[in-house]
Amino acid sequence: MGNFNKIKTEIDGVYIIEPKVFGDNRGYFMETYSKADFEELDLKYDFVQDNQSKSKKGVLRGLHFQKENTQAKLVRIIKGEVFDVAVDLRPKSTTYGKWVGVTLSETNKKMFMIPRGFAHGFLVLSDEAEFTYKCDDIYNPNAEGGLAWNDKDVNINWPIEKINKDELLTSEKDTKWPTLKELRNTNLFENL
Repeated sequence: MGNFNKIKTEIDGVYIIEPKVFGDNRGYFMETYSKADFEELDLKYDFVQDNQSKSKKGVLRGLHFQKENTQAKLVRIIKGEVFDVAVDLRPKSTTYGKWVGVTLSETNKKMFMIPRGFAHGFLVLSDEAEFTYKCDDIYNPNAEGGLAWNDKDVNINWPIEKINKDELLTSEKDTKWPTLKELRNTNLFENL
């Protein structure tokens, strides 16, 4: 068996990944990705780009996706803590419009595997957080899309009580994304 444990979520294709961590009084070591181990878990992705971001407490980024060059993402936190969310936008999926969330932190070292066809976002719960993720396609700024983070029909249970409500910070762009009802009438991800 490899160095990763794959945990199913309520949505098909979305997994929490727990790496094996080898630690002693000096610190720890862990693999954060192994193509062979992931393929053994039937997670067959060809990652082509790594990204990293840093955000302060209360920052809510998302919910983002790309209309073209759709991306599967393997996300993790290297500093701090976030509540990470994936929303199913695959039109043929039985869980279309449903969401799943997980707390990712430097302490729990969990990762989140999000397939293509999902909107993705996170809320920073610690003073700051450094977020890193692998993508299986390139970033295409002309294909950027989003879903309203506070859409009442999706009804994400963001843990805003863990921050001061005055600290909630989104970009102007993230306040203007359409709702799920507005997206439903598009040809978004029709091939997924």
